[in-house]
Amino acid sequence: MAKQRTMFIPVHAKAPAKPAWGAPCNGCGVCCLSEPCPVGMILSRRRAGACLALQWDEPGKRYRCGALDAPEQVLKQAVPNWLFWTIPGWMALLRWRGARWIGAGIGCDCSLQVQADPPGQ
Repeated sequence: MAKQRTMFIPVHAKAPAKPAWGAPCNGCGVCCLSEPCPVGMILSRRRAGACLALQWDEPGKRYRCGALDAPEQVLKQAVPNWLFWTIPGWMALLRWRGARWIGAGIGCDCSLQVQADPPGQ
């Protein structure tokens, strides 16, 4: 039997509960807080930990992908200063293919099981 791995992921208190695998995304953020998707790996320059492109949407009380919602802001954080001239091209590419690359609209593909902290912890 494979040993289960446990990780602590700080999730915003107002975030919605993680949906079942395959259910529509509700912006819970668990997937992107645990590890970046391939686009997030490029933008975050990391393969583990929270994606740096993930943003909290206070009015919507959910997480959103900054690569889609705020590409210029995310790219300015990800691209070295000497490559800022490439940002308009990257923004066009994200507008064109970004949703497909992050799997938007395919449903929850995060198989993590979430356990909330007991009250008082």
